[in-house]
Amino acid sequence: MAVFEMRVSLAGSASDAVEETVSDLAEGAWMVLEDRVAGTAALAGYFASREVALAAWETIEASMRGLGVAAVPEIRELADEDWRDSYKAHFKPWRCGRMHWVPLWERDSYELPAGDTAVWLDPGMAFGTGNHETTRLCCERLVEFAEARGSDARVIDAGCGSGILALSAARLGFHDVRGFDNDPEAVAVSIENATINELAGEVVFTVDDLESGLGGREAELVIANIQADVLIRFATRLAGAVAPGGMLVLSGILSGEIDSVRSAFAACAPDWTQESRTLGEWSDLCAISPDRRVAA
Repeated sequence: MAVFEMRVSLAGSASDAVEETVSDLAEGAWMVLEDRVAGTAALAGYFASREVALAAWETIEASMRGLGVAAVPEIRELADEDWRDSYKAHFKPWRCGRMHWVPLWERDSYELPAGDTAVWLDPGMAFGTGNHETTRLCCERLVEFAEARGSDARVIDAGCGSGILALSAARLGFHDVRGFDNDPEAVAVSIENATINELAGEVVFTVDDLESGLGGREAELVIANIQADVLIRFATRLAGAVAPGGMLVLSGILSGEIDSVRSAFAACAPDWTQESRTLGEWSDLCAISPDRRVAA
């Protein structure tokens, strides 16, 4: 099956803003591809026909011009093998602790060390590989939580996207794992990736927003890799879903936005411990709830 690729080159300084914008617009067919070694970046979309590609560009063209992306994108037809090969240039295996994230095409050849585990990633789902700094920050926190506290905890992945975080939690041995997203296509991808990893039914994936997805639920580990303005708007709801003594991991935050996110969560959870890390231009926020059951 042929796939049509539409691609436009980006200045390195524009790539984060472009990625955030297409995410805000829920234009899931688009992704930013970066080659950190060569110092190049491009906005790419993959579509079933040339006509669909042109229509998709029309929906984001004005926003791209506002970000200084003035070039006309190039369209080329890719055969199925070319489509998959185009991803192989960008996605490489990576690991944190005993957890590995590996492209699906390397499943038969990749050697896992004894005692380690892996999530196998569909090469057609670029936003689900963990290559982006925001996802890596969350993955690191998840692995560290498992190492420090074990896997006898409930996990909620709010805004699950491809399901990479929820599926990683299941691989690490967590048994009560939920993921939700307000995009039905993202949830479908999460379920597909669960099947690829032989984890079908191990994680509950639902179509929900932050209100319905968190309402009436709590977990010892809540992860939300979304974006700063949404995290701030739903700060009380997110904090309210964390069980006493539990951890809230927030990502999708540009480094220049971290102080605003810190302040929002300090206001609704003033006695929580906060700590932040930075990777590239992105930061996370790890907030730990006091265990009031012990204090009582």
